[in-house]
Amino acid sequence: MGSIKELEGKILVTGGAGFIGSHVVDALIERGEDVVLVDNFNSYYDPKRKFLNIAPHISHPHFHLAAGNVEDYSFMQALFEKHNIQKVIHLAARAGVRPSIQDPVGYKIANIDGTLNLLELSKKYCVQNFVFASSSSVYGNSTKTPFSETDPADSPISPYAATKRMGELLCRTYNNLFHIPISCLRFFTVYGPRGRPDMAPYIFTDAVSQGKEITLFGNGTSKRDYTYVSDIVSGVIAALDTPLNFEIYNLGNNRMVSLKEFVSLVEDTVGKKALVISKDSFPGDVEITCADISKAEKLLGYHPRVPIEKGMKEFYSWYSKNPF
Repeated sequence: MGSIKELEGKILVTGGAGFIGSHVVDALIERGEDVVLVDNFNSYYDPKRKFLNIAPHISHPHFHLAAGNVEDYSFMQALFEKHNIQKVIHLAARAGVRPSIQDPVGYKIANIDGTLNLLELSKKYCVQNFVFASSSSVYGNSTKTPFSETDPADSPISPYAATKRMGELLCRTYNNLFHIPISCLRFFTVYGPRGRPDMAPYIFTDAVSQGKEITLFGNGTSKRDYTYVSDIVSGVIAALDTPLNFEIYNLGNNRMVSLKEFVSLVEDTVGKKALVISKDSFPGDVEITCADISKAEKLLGYHPRVPIEKGMKEFYSWYSKNPF
């Protein structure tokens, strides 16, 4: 007979070597879970970053690493069979709004086909709970703030946003047909240590630190609901622990920060002035994001605790110690 852990089954974390995924894995390992991590270590940014993210766990007895693609059904099925997967946290995706406009087919394959594979396997192997990482981008250019889960999400303005909304609809379908408990989490502009190098917090911090120019698209009045990664992780874990049939949750900080304000915050954090050049707004970029988090507060006990001033100091501390 196997150990108690083996009988309980393991938690699959897709995209687990990435920015958010590696922090989720940290939290799961810390509380004694058996984790199966899947990541394809693609070249969207330097794969070395991902290997460093998970390096502390490589030899851990409750950590299992599998390099591969979620859109490869046979590969994923073999993992389900080998590891007795009972819960899924599906974070793997092609990321980024702007690149999706250049490669919509690639985003469809990774984000839609990959999600469908995970749902089909979750049905086949009777998964107890499925957590899906969606995005605030599904709200499109909504002018109503804050964004509520009951607001329309039928006007995406990028292929990336469309794939995330399709993922939610597939989740809803599999819940309706097969009663898999599913939580769809709409993340709002996540930042913090290990942050992706293609996102504004990293780009701006890196440029200001090195005295390089930064480019502001638009007039600087666009606003984002920046959410520190540890707050996002708390929401992911809460959703994992709270299977409630089918639910969609906003995970944000419930505070809008304009682009100009954010640049000033980076300047204050780094201690240098930014060299700014301006360009027209980029197609696919939304003007505002702001999360109504009352539903997540009520059902998940979600309470973001890190204001952006503190979060950026934590990010800059990490950045300063991890040059690439």
